[in-house]
Amino acid sequence: MKHPRIALIHATPLAIDPIVAAFGRLWPEARTTNLLDDSLSADLAAEGRLTGQMIERFITLARYVHGSGADAILFTCSAFGPAIEATAAAMTIPVLKPNEAMLDEALAAGSHIGLIATFTPSIPALKAELEDMARAKKQSITVTTRTLPDALAALQRGDAGAHDRLIADAAAGLMPCDALVLGQFSMATAARLIPAQSGCRVLTSPDSAVLRLKATLRA
Repeated sequence: MKHPRIALIHATPLAIDPIVAAFGRLWPEARTTNLLDDSLSADLAAEGRLTGQMIERFITLARYVHGSGADAILFTCSAFGPAIEATAAAMTIPVLKPNEAMLDEALAAGSHIGLIATFTPSIPALKAELEDMARAKKQSITVTTRTLPDALAALQRGDAGAHDRLIADAAAGLMPCDALVLGQFSMATAARLIPAQSGCRVLTSPDSAVLRLKATLRA
């Protein structure tokens, strides 16, 4: 049986290492390819909203990797949910939003969810996605959010230690909760600094996404 080819589409280079590392740990047999368009985040920030033209760009990127042999596509930036949904509807192979699997796990953990992101536009998109999923499950939830642009700035200047510490400090302030969601792929390294708390699951996008893709393509 040939090993599946998973196309990873990124809006920031910071997402690449965490997801490649997660595949290495959890599904090393999968063949991964990386496609980066680092203008997407800047264009979203400049526009202030997702435009039809930007959604079309996502579909174009997906068609390109499909034409290159991808068996499934994983987008890794959490601020583009509606564009990824439109892409999934246009494609014939599995297309996974970055946080879809993680948010499912968060809802399964309970009703009180802490959500942290370092890229400010990710918070409204993630919160809306979580609330939509909860409504579909007829589940009542409380979501407490924190945005940490200083942590993203630290990571961008190469200070991963400060990035992880800022996230761990914010996590402590959101306890207790049933699930703590680290809302971006680039945040996954901070999970190891968050002290284990009874009854609270700390969830990262890369691990949840890899396990979901593995199950989907093996089904």
